[in-house]
Parts: sequence; structure tokens; C-alpha cells
Amino acid sequence: MANHKSALKRHKQDLKHNARNRAVKTRIRSVVKAVRAAVKAGDQEKAAQLLTVATSTIGKASSKGVLHWKNAARKVSRLAKAVNAAKAA
Repeated sequence: MANHKSALKRHKQDLKHNARNRAVKTRIRSVVKAVRAAVKAGDQEKAAQLLTVATSTIGKASSKGVLHWKNAARKVSRLAKAVNAAKAA
């Protein structure tokens, strides 16, 4: 454990940021899983609605620095591709 005041503060900040980032990443996994489940079930309307929620969630995570912007774009792109493929089929 650090002894300097600044290092102690940094450690406390790291714990806070780590908890927030973990919560955001868990939320992303949940919404992505929900979209994929809707696509698999063949429910296009629900998949489209969940896609907008997922896109928003992923975008917010990206803007806050939890995800790299290219990682976020790839996730959104693949989800949109899956939903559009389900609509076409």
C-alpha cells in the first residue's frame, strides 16, 4: 500500500473508476446478449428496439473511455448486421 498522500488518493480513485467501468462493461454484455437473444428468437421488432438501447449504451461507454471507439463501432456494426440479416430472412 502506498504511503504518500497523492498515491493514496490515486488508489481510491482507481478503485472508484474500476467499479464504474466494471458496471458499464457488465451492462454492455447484458444488452448485447438481449439483442442476440431477440434475433435468435426471430422477434424483429424487439431486436430493433433493443438495438437502439444497445447502441446508446455502447456509445456512452465509448465516450467515457470505458471502451475504445473502434471496439464500440465494431460491436454496434455487428449487432446491426445481425438485426438486419434477421429482418431480411
